[in-house]
Amino acid sequence: MVNDGYTGDVSPGGDPDVLQLGCLTLTKVAVDPEMSNNCYLLHCGETDELVLIDAAAEPERLLGLIGDRSLTSIVTTHQHWDHHRALAAVRAAHPDAVVVAGAPDADAIEEQTGVPVDRRVGEGDKVAVGTCDLRVIPIAGHTPGSIALLLDDAEVSPDPHLFTGDSLFPGGVGATFGDADAFAQLIGEVETKVFDRLPDETRFHPGHGADGVLGDERPHLAEWRERGW
Repeated sequence: MVNDGYTGDVSPGGDPDVLQLGCLTLTKVAVDPEMSNNCYLLHCGETDELVLIDAAAEPERLLGLIGDRSLTSIVTTHQHWDHHRALAAVRAAHPDAVVVAGAPDADAIEEQTGVPVDRRVGEGDKVAVGTCDLRVIPIAGHTPGSIALLLDDAEVSPDPHLFTGDSLFPGGVGATFGDADAFAQLIGEVETKVFDRLPDETRFHPGHGADGVLGDERPHLAEWRERGW
């Protein structure tokens, strides 16, 4: 069921939130009460194909959302353990699904999950969602191989949608755990690859918590850089 009042506010154990974007349906669900990870399922109404972004936890719940439809790709936004705990189970249930991750994080994801990464992606690569594409934007800093995924298709949505993993949240960039060099790299790449390229109307969908809008965050970039997180 499509919720015309989509807010993007979800909580573990709660209902998914559903947004219709032209021929694409975006389903957002939160899993694991401790970590409250967001998982995103994109469905193409023209081909009935699906792409899952971050098989974070609770595989039975994710598999229930997928149902008997064709899962073509599972994208892991970065190597941290809380974003791929359900990857092995989802892949086992959908053995033809292509496992996708940023090239610098792929080895770690394989080691942690036991699941081969079929596509190691970087700048300019695309992940198909039926008749639409997600463009890969590498954003290093939170991890070396973190990626964001951009849906920018006027026939699907008048405004872009960006899936940011843990690289960008409302209120700041992702954690760099006290590493000043990693923070400088992360905020620099978020500025040049996201804010310098995309309009204020871009809605972004992070790996935890609520969605955001770039225009709401843009005035605070200098503040984030000065505070160092």
